[in-house]
Amino acid sequence: MRIRTVAATLFLGLLAAGSPLTAASKDRYSLTVIVDGCEAPEYEHAGRIYVEALRGRTFALRVSNPTSERVAVALSVDGRNVIDAKRTPADEATKWVLGPGQTIDIPGWQVSGETSRRFFFTETSRSYARWLGDTRNVGTIEAVFFREKRRWPLPVDGQVGATSRDERAGEALGEAAPPRAESAAPQKSVESRRGRPETNRFAATGIGEKTDFAVAWVDFDEEPRPAARIALRYEFRRELVRLGVLLWPDDALAARERARGFEPSYAPDPDRRR
Repeated sequence: MRIRTVAATLFLGLLAAGSPLTAASKDRYSLTVIVDGCEAPEYEHAGRIYVEALRGRTFALRVSNPTSERVAVALSVDGRNVIDAKRTPADEATKWVLGPGQTIDIPGWQVSGETSRRFFFTETSRSYARWLGDTRNVGTIEAVFFREKRRWPLPVDGQVGATSRDERAGEALGEAAPPRAESAAPQKSVESRRGRPETNRFAATGIGEKTDFAVAWVDFDEEPRPAARIALRYEFRRELVRLGVLLWPDDALAARERARGFEPSYAPDPDRRR
């Protein structure tokens, strides 16, 4: 399937760039939340990876391609593609193209060929998703990586009706099934003490100030199946505590977790007290 992709114009300068793949990763592809130039700490809990949302702070998303080939990356925040803010399956999404060994930091929502508007952590009630009218998937960041389809040589024997390997593969695969329609049922919410739905107070991503980030459209013929999928969840600290991902530093239970059976000390000597 040939899909629309976008590549940052700083592509050539980043071909040799790299960063330690210490973030959320699968098959060495990686996705990292960058706050103030540093990788945000990640916490594994119940089979998921969590990042703490710092209210009002801007962030960028770092994606890395460790392979020797180009890859395309579908990247979503709060369930929305960061290039066009659409909701689509990953295979149909407009994607970023990374060259061999390339790492790029994506600063925000791409609003034109020259400009993006920065991501920042905020409450759901003030989020870009709320402005777009759909907050079902706030608190999520996901990157789906696709390898480039290999091009096989065409036959040169002149036989009529000969087909390339790509064409035969296409015939075998057939058309993809259409995505299922999503339920339009309204979300239930819990009223908070302040008299507004609690879900409005959960972490989400806003659309912030403009920043220069030039891109260019390129062709990319992708494999039908993704090579890797990396998902992150982010929440404010209070929700991370409620979920059991974190403990309050001054919590008595947290203190118990620091308790040890043996301490590096000696038995008290009665003579030293005289």
